[in-house]
Amino acid sequence: MAKTVLLTGGTGSIGTRLTQLLHQQGYQVSYLSRENKPVSGVTVYQWDIKKGQIDPKAIQTADYIIHLAGAGIADGRWTDERKDEILGSRTQSTELLAKALATHEHHVEAFAGSSAIGYYGGDTGDRPITETTPGGTDFLATVTRAWEKSEDQIAALGIRTVKLRTGVVLSPNGGALPKIAQPIRLGAGAPLGSGQQYISWIHIDDICRMYIQALTDSSWSGAYNATAPMPATNQDLTKAIADVLHRPLILPNVPAFALKLLFGEMAITVLGGNYVINKRIADETSFTYQYADLNLALKNLLA
Repeated sequence: MAKTVLLTGGTGSIGTRLTQLLHQQGYQVSYLSRENKPVSGVTVYQWDIKKGQIDPKAIQTADYIIHLAGAGIADGRWTDERKDEILGSRTQSTELLAKALATHEHHVEAFAGSSAIGYYGGDTGDRPITETTPGGTDFLATVTRAWEKSEDQIAALGIRTVKLRTGVVLSPNGGALPKIAQPIRLGAGAPLGSGQQYISWIHIDDICRMYIQALTDSSWSGAYNATAPMPATNQDLTKAIADVLHRPLILPNVPAFALKLLFGEMAITVLGGNYVINKRIADETSFTYQYADLNLALKNLLA
């Protein structure tokens, strides 16, 4: 009988592609959703995070759980209200899952939770970062540390728990890539700030395949840096996109002060950088990348 994977955040760009790949590999997929909207090929259960309510059938029918839900980091300026939403959407949803797993009979074999390389701080320069590097102290680091702490509640129940500290996911359908590529297509692309800040990226298919392997390979446990083997600078990424699109880069870099005026504190998400090394993936797992090379990844995504 096919195993069932329960997804939160299933309608996002990662969740949508992950659902496709899970179906291709013969899994059944169910979603936890705030809305009772039908999704083709998926059983949809409802939950209300603020009210602390969850349909117990979602837990009782799952063999695995992948938790992707959380308010978008770059979806709006970081007002105090927005910061509370970013934090609460991650910790409260995870705590609700932990409570449901603790109170209902289930046969969940493993839990894979989303995390982020923001754990180390929004800007760590060119210093190599591995899973043993201490966490940062800024807003992103504070959120991610609390996020992972809430996931520890699930590990405490005896369920094998994996945390994927995800880099910048390159996808044709959301996230950073379409936002960078669009002005380049129009002849108005340019690196941001100095352009020397490192972007630790990963192709969407590779992050989805990591989630699947994290569930099915019992050797996976704890936190992993979910990034491609080699980071790229913002300038190199911008140039590589322009080369794939056969467009010139003729404008000067977008000044940092202009981005700070536009985005406020959130500007760290484009001006900061992290040189993240996927040490545990490389040293401890059998995972193989389909898109370890940036140019190969961009040709696939922008074709």
